[in-house]
Amino acid sequence: MPMEGGVGREEGQDGMSVHSPCKAPPSSASSIRKEQSQVELELRLLEALEIYPPAKLQGIHHHFVLYGLMEFLRRSLDQHFSPSDVLQLLDRFYNLEMLKPDDEDAEILNQEEDFYLPQSYFIEEES
Repeated sequence: MPMEGGVGREEGQDGMSVHSPCKAPPSSASSIRKEQSQVELELRLLEALEIYPPAKLQGIHHHFVLYGLMEFLRRSLDQHFSPSDVLQLLDRFYNLEMLKPDDEDAEILNQEEDFYLPQSYFIEEES
C-alpha cells in the first residue's frame, strides 16, 4: 500500500525495493564467499574426476585414485583434504555404493599367467 509521498512500505528512499538483489545485506557477504568457495571446490573436484574416474574407486586401484583426488584438490585449492572429506564430496555427485568396478580391473584379476624365472637365474657362475 502506498504511503504519503508515493513511497510504499516495500520501497526505500531511492526507489529500490528493500528486497532488491542489488543491495545484499552485509551479513550475507560471508555466506556469498562460502558459497563461491563451495562452487570452486566442486569445480575442482569435477576437474579431478577427468583424470581419476570414479569407477576406479571400486576397483583394485581405489587407494591410488583416492590419493590422486586428495592431491589434486590440495594443489588446486592449497588446502588439506582427508580421504573422508573427498569421499563426502564425491557422495554429492555419485552414489558410491552403486559404482561398479572398472571392467579393465576385472579382466586383470581374472588373467592367469605361469611365471618362470629366467634360465640365467639358475646358471651358476664359474669361479
